[in-house]
Amino acid sequence: MTTPKPATDTIVRQQEEVRRSLPFNDTQDFEDASRGFIASRNPNIVTNADGRPVWDNHVYGFLKNAPPNEANPSLWRQSQLTAKDGLFQVTDGIYQVRGLDISNVTFIEGNEGVIVIDPLTSQETAAAALQLYQDHRGSRPIKAVIYTHSHLDHFGGVKGMVTQEDVDAGKVTILAPEGFLEHAVAENVFAGTAMGRRAAYMYGAGIDRGPNGQVGCGLGQAVSTGTFTLIAPTDTVSTTGETRTIDGVPIEFQMAPDTEAPSEMLVYFPAHKALCAAEDATHTFHNILTLRGAVIRDPHGWAKYLTETIDLFAARADVVFASHHWPVWGGEARIRPFLTQQRDLYAYVHDQTLRQLNQGLTGPEIAETFSLPPALAAAWNTRGYYGSLSHNVKAVYQRYMGWFDGNPSNLWTHPPVARARRYVALLGGRDAVVSAARAAFDAGDFRWAAELLNHAVFAEEDDPSSPSSSSSNPARALLADTYEQLGYGAENGPWRNFYLSGAKELRDGKTFGTPTATGSKDIVAQLTPEMVLDALAVQVDGPRASREDIRVDVVVTDLGESGTTYRVWLSNGALVYSKRKQPGEAQVSVTGTARRLTALAVFRLDPGKLVEAGVRVEGDKGALERLGSLLDPGDPSFNIVTP
Repeated sequence: MTTPKPATDTIVRQQEEVRRSLPFNDTQDFEDASRGFIASRNPNIVTNADGRPVWDNHVYGFLKNAPPNEANPSLWRQSQLTAKDGLFQVTDGIYQVRGLDISNVTFIEGNEGVIVIDPLTSQETAAAALQLYQDHRGSRPIKAVIYTHSHLDHFGGVKGMVTQEDVDAGKVTILAPEGFLEHAVAENVFAGTAMGRRAAYMYGAGIDRGPNGQVGCGLGQAVSTGTFTLIAPTDTVSTTGETRTIDGVPIEFQMAPDTEAPSEMLVYFPAHKALCAAEDATHTFHNILTLRGAVIRDPHGWAKYLTETIDLFAARADVVFASHHWPVWGGEARIRPFLTQQRDLYAYVHDQTLRQLNQGLTGPEIAETFSLPPALAAAWNTRGYYGSLSHNVKAVYQRYMGWFDGNPSNLWTHPPVARARRYVALLGGRDAVVSAARAAFDAGDFRWAAELLNHAVFAEEDDPSSPSSSSSNPARALLADTYEQLGYGAENGPWRNFYLSGAKELRDGKTFGTPTATGSKDIVAQLTPEMVLDALAVQVDGPRASREDIRVDVVVTDLGESGTTYRVWLSNGALVYSKRKQPGEAQVSVTGTARRLTALAVFRLDPGKLVEAGVRVEGDKGALERLGSLLDPGDPSFNIVTP
C-alpha cells in the first residue's frame, strides 16, 4: 500500500486563500449543530451480525484538529459539523439522531408512541439509533414511519425499527409520497450495478479515513454498509395540503416531486411549529446531477417548491430540521433567510445557466466562469460540499441540451482508448506526454496534467511493454499524484473522494472495501411484474440474442380476479412483453404471485431455483435456460481510471 504524499505549494497557497476568503469566524453552525445534545454512543461503531463494522464515526476523531494542507479548510469545517453525533432534542417532543449514518433519523413523540422520519440506510444503524433514543426517552412503541423521499438512505434501515409483521397487522403505518415505491425500487435495480461502482468512488469507500484521505462527503460522513431493507408504504400522500393525525400528532404535507428526488415531500408539525424540509433545504448546495449517476434533477421546479415552502411555513415555524445536517432555529427571523438562500441558489444557477447557453456557451464554458451573487457566495449553507457549482451548472446544461455541445467535431469522436492513442502519438509518445505532464504538475496546473496523463494511461491498453502497476509506470504514478493534489484542493466532498479513489486505484489496484450495494432482497421483492421484466430486458446481450426465438408466458396469479398473463419474447434481440394475445404458442410458462415472480430477477431464469422459490415452471425448461444464458448482469467492479 502506498503512502499519501504531502500537498504541493500550489495547494498550500490555495488553502490559504480559502481561509482568507470565507467567514470562518462565523460559528453559528457549530452552535446549532451542538444545540440540544443529550448523549452519544462511545465509541460510535456499529457492527453487523458477523461482527463486521458497518458504520464507524469514531474514526473521524482527527477532525477535532485544525485542517491540514491536505484538505480544503471549508470542506474540513463541514466535516467537523457533520461528524457531530448523538441524540439531540430539536424541540419539545422532537428528537434527532445524527452521525449514525449519512442521513438523520427523527423521532416525533405522540400520545402513546413515536413517529419515525427517515430510518437511515441500514438495518443495523437504524437499530442502534433507536436504541440510543430509547435509552434516554424510554421504549415507546413506534406508531408510524414516514419516508420523506425515495433515496435509500431514507428508508433502508426500516427493519431495524419495525417489522413487516407489525405493519401487516396494522400496528405501524408506513407513510410515503406518491410514486415512492416505483422510484425507490427502480433507481436501485435498473442501473444499480453502475451506480454502485461509481458510488464507491463518490463516498470514498476504499479510501483510508484521515487527514490525507476520506474526511466526509459533504452531506454526511459516509454511507453505512449494513443490511438494506424496505417495507412498502401502507398510506400515500399525493397532494399538498393533505393532513394526517397519527398518535395525536397533527401533520401537514407539501409535495415536492422531481426536486432532490423524483418522489419527495416536506412535512410540517403545527403543534410543534416544526418543519421537516426533507432534503430540499440543507446546509449545502445539493446535487442537480449526482456523480454516482441518476436522472437529472429540476432546479427550476426545486426553487418553485421552496417558494411555496416559504409561503406556507416560514411565518409558522420556530425550527426547520432536515434529513441531513443540523436544524435552524429562531423562527421567521432566521428560517425565512435560510429558505430564501436555498431557493435563490437553485433559481439563480438554473436561470443564469439558461441565459448563457442561449448566448451559445457550452456547459464547461459556463461552469468555468460562473459565480454566485455576493450574498449567496458568502453563505455557508450554499457552499458546494455535495453538489459543486461546476458540475451542477453542467447538469443544468445537460438537462436542456443533452451531451452534444453543437460543435460538429464533438459529434462523432473516437472512444477514449482510440482517442488517447492518437493524442499520445501526436505528442511524440508516452515519454513525451509524461514529460509535458510533469512540467504542468510542477507548475501547479493539475487539470492539464490530469488530461495529458489520462491519455497516456488509456493509450496503454493491450501494450505488453506497459507495466500495470504505478510503481513501475511513470504515467500512472504521476496521474495518481495529480489526482491526489486535485483531491486535496477540492471543497466538494464527492470530488475529493473521486480524485483520491482514482489515485488509490492507480497505485494499489481495485481494493475498495465494502462497496455500496444496490438491489437488496427487500428492494427486489417490491418490483412489480413489469419492472421485473424491464430489469431482465436491460440485461439481455442483444447481439447474441438477435437470432433467438424464445417465447415465455409469465402468469401472475394475484393480478385481477383471474390473474394476468404477460407474453414475453425476443424481437430482434430486444426482450419485449405484452398483456395482449400474441400469435404462436409460448415454449414455456412460469406462474406465481407477483411477489414470488420477483425470483425471475433474483435467479436469472434458472428453472430449478425458480421452482424452489415457489414459481411453477411448465413446458420447455430449456427455453428458459437459453434465455437466462443471454443475460449479462454487468460488472460491479469495472475500471474507471484505467482502460
